[in-house]
Amino acid sequence: MHPSVTLAVFVLAYALIASRRLAVLPIGRPAGALLGAVLMVVTGALAPEEAYAAVDGATLAVLFGAMALSAYVDQSGLFDRLLGLASRVATTPTRLLVVVAIVPGALAAMLLNDAVCLFLTPLVLRLCTRASLPYGPYLVALATSANIGSAATLVGNPQNMLIGSLGGLDFARFFFAVGPAAALCLVLNAALLVVLSRRALPERFESAAEPPHEDTRAGATRFAFVVVTALMAALMLGANLPFAVLGAVLAFVIVDRREPQATFARVDWSLLVFFASLFVVVAGLRTTGYVDAVWAAVAPHVSASDVGGVASFSAAIVVGSNTVSNVPLVLLVAPYVDAMGDPFRTWTLLAWVSTVAGNLTLVGSAANIIVAEQAKHVHELGFWAYARVGALSTLVSVVVGTPLVWWLSG
Repeated sequence: MHPSVTLAVFVLAYALIASRRLAVLPIGRPAGALLGAVLMVVTGALAPEEAYAAVDGATLAVLFGAMALSAYVDQSGLFDRLLGLASRVATTPTRLLVVVAIVPGALAAMLLNDAVCLFLTPLVLRLCTRASLPYGPYLVALATSANIGSAATLVGNPQNMLIGSLGGLDFARFFFAVGPAAALCLVLNAALLVVLSRRALPERFESAAEPPHEDTRAGATRFAFVVVTALMAALMLGANLPFAVLGAVLAFVIVDRREPQATFARVDWSLLVFFASLFVVVAGLRTTGYVDAVWAAVAPHVSASDVGGVASFSAAIVVGSNTVSNVPLVLLVAPYVDAMGDPFRTWTLLAWVSTVAGNLTLVGSAANIIVAEQAKHVHELGFWAYARVGALSTLVSVVVGTPLVWWLSG
């Protein structure tokens, strides 16, 4: 098949993915990626066997496991209890903002950031409503902190899961390389939020900030805490990532003693379709030779070994993540990681920068969109209202966090 036809298929799929709902064909991101995958086979860019081989089963297993695990943790009441505890510890609106800027980040390091935002957004809205607080600062805090915190581990977000699978990375080594930068940038992001939101927040609560009900699921909450802690310990000790996450899910299934259909229904199956299709679409694009040509032009200017090369690489990843989205970008960059030398350092830099780049704009990360969509019936989180914080957060994270990741991953 002529490369221009394959490129046209990719452009069509990307237009459907990037726009979320294209006016002429409003089928959404997952269906748009699926259409692109099917067309790659129909047009002859890939044989069916090549399309099947392009799908990374390990990444899909981790993604499914993380979403199912988050659903069980939410059912246990752990999210409610943590946010309730946070609201009692935070004695002023400003302190509550700091808590909302830290706790979701810590949770996202252990559980998928998209799932954390999905389950915590209603709780944050409830807190703000009861305490008569402005929604905007707390929603931005939730989204930006979940993105930054998710960078710390290989189970924090979809692109890190993909990088862990493609690079064969060790969970503990990755955590010790990226975790300190994530922790530092969470604190800096919280400080930035406080400074930028100081005029919007009252000095004290007008009414109770406590969640509207007391959680009575103490046993379930303790079990969820034990399972998540055990999972993190197992991963730090070198357990296989997909099977460790699936094992944690099975622990909940067995203890729950019920068929898991209701919980599995909370898994975002369309996201799994999106990922599987995206693997095929990007594999088709690679057959054109255009990606190799772009890399040949960029390669002399990027590296993981010197200051100028790392700066150029980081800038390219920030731009690329906000142009083609971070997951497709990771798939496109992956074949060239070894050529940059020091693959582990390059993978960790790619994971860090592509994740924090998602904070640049409201549409830069799926987690951001989840927060905005979940909150829209109460508060319209505007593009520029978000960018006012998100752009600065991205700049600080890249400038401060990237050198630290580079140093610790060496």
